[in-house]
Amino acid sequence: MPTRPLRIALDVMGGDFAPAHELLGAVQALAELRRHGVEILLVGHRERVREVAQRFHVSLDRLPLLHAEEVITMEDDPTSAVRHKRNSSLVFSIELHARGEVDAVVSTGNTGAVVTAATLLLGKVSGVSRPTIGTLVPTERHHPSILLDVGANVDCKPRHFYEFALMGSVYARELLGIERPRVALLNIGEEESKGTSTLREAYRLLKSHCPNFIGNVEGRDILRGAADVVVCDGFVGNILLKFGESLAAAWRARLRSLASRDLWRRVFLWFFRPTLRRLLREFDYQSYGGVPLLGVRGVVIVGHGRSSPVAIRNMLLRAHEAIQRALVQRLEAALQVNPISA
Repeated sequence: MPTRPLRIALDVMGGDFAPAHELLGAVQALAELRRHGVEILLVGHRERVREVAQRFHVSLDRLPLLHAEEVITMEDDPTSAVRHKRNSSLVFSIELHARGEVDAVVSTGNTGAVVTAATLLLGKVSGVSRPTIGTLVPTERHHPSILLDVGANVDCKPRHFYEFALMGSVYARELLGIERPRVALLNIGEEESKGTSTLREAYRLLKSHCPNFIGNVEGRDILRGAADVVVCDGFVGNILLKFGESLAAAWRARLRSLASRDLWRRVFLWFFRPTLRRLLREFDYQSYGGVPLLGVRGVVIVGHGRSSPVAIRNMLLRAHEAIQRALVQRLEAALQVNPISA
């Protein structure tokens, strides 16, 4: 009996510009994914999606649409919304994954609701007490680093930092191609004695149990690429994430301001335009799309609510990559080999 093709469910109602950006991003990813035998299933309100598709001249012939009556908004309480909006596009998408009808889920919706629904419906990988969300950060090296957690866990215990480090290491090795990822703890100083009591205990735990732990790093070390995996709690990580997301836009505005002042500056900037565009693209979160919610028994890619069609496209490609690299299975194997009881 032939196996079904790989399928990725796209929650088309979650983002700030839904469903337009989701539809356009799906179209951009469709040609590449179909070459690999991957199907994209749209999950959302049928009438609204069809209306937007018609407006943007998007054909749904190759994008099957599954109807979900409800939408979880950014203002909804995550736990309550998951419990009471079972027919929402977000919950329906993850239920499809839990039933084995799709192989991954992509959503730019309410992050807390994504984490809650995925944890409840898919379950956690053995050895994980809290799933985590990371983000890719450009560095001076030839590859980005992964920073985690960036919002799923605001209040962390020492063992959570260890779990983040281990899961981030697997991600860096399998998806970034870094054979021996260097792991660091984000702190206010390099010395082992720095930081809160929780961070000091996390340092001792990482030093004793985490392969390739190189110690503390400070904020200034992240873009230098001092470590391949940087762990922190979700409170600090989310602030860093939001600050980083503003860099590309701020630099573009600054360059436009400089170019408007005189002709010679415009000529200079025009001459270096390809290099500047490449640099800005590296610091634009949309070029990375989203990253997996690590620690759940499934592939769930979480993206920014303001994701552009390009970001949606890249999220879908990351989902396929995570499936192909058997990321969930590799995470589980790593946590079984390196268990702790702290």
